[in-house]
Amino acid sequence: MVDAYVKQFELTVLPEEAQNELQLVRYEPGDVICTQGDEAGHLRFLVKGKIRVSHTSATGKRLVLSFKYPLDLIGDIEYIQRTPFLNTVEAVTEVEMLAIRFEDLVRHAHGEVAWLHYLLEEITRKFERKSQSLSFNLFYPVEVRLASYLLSMTPNDQTLGSTVDQLTDIADLIGTSYRHVNRTLRRFVEAGLIERNRRVITLVDREGLLEIVGESIYE
Repeated sequence: MVDAYVKQFELTVLPEEAQNELQLVRYEPGDVICTQGDEAGHLRFLVKGKIRVSHTSATGKRLVLSFKYPLDLIGDIEYIQRTPFLNTVEAVTEVEMLAIRFEDLVRHAHGEVAWLHYLLEEITRKFERKSQSLSFNLFYPVEVRLASYLLSMTPNDQTLGSTVDQLTDIADLIGTSYRHVNRTLRRFVEAGLIERNRRVITLVDREGLLEIVGESIYE
């Protein structure tokens, strides 16, 4: 399975010696993959499933920063800077990751130009996405941000969760309050764009949501 994932996600950019050190790790929904402030010792490649990245302030307030899908890296910044984990990462669905110890990367890949170039591109892309997300939250109204979120989170499905915890996560991610999300969802229901119960939101008019969003879609 490791070899299949290496080929699927073109991780052959890693030297063969480093590829041999990769371990497949599985997580169940709700499992904590890494915790903010803990010592970082592994670089992880997300190869299956969905994860949630959050940050807790000094006052104890949690902010959901993003949801991530394959392929994404966890621990890349910590590897470069040799710092504790900057954020907490949890599995939302069943998750599979390829993990490699920092010390094995140093031993087998530290001087490899192709690998370092790949790592630089991934970190640059991560900061670019974050900048776009912050700009989106500043410049667009809540209904546009929420419609964009609903569309982006259902590329192959028509439904997503509607529990209190899930709506709180959405509010944190798009930079608004739980109550504002609820009010906006009610307007979407009244407009015939979605259907909703206590557990599930169903998109019934994607074209209508796209008209609200225009070109601004969360990635």
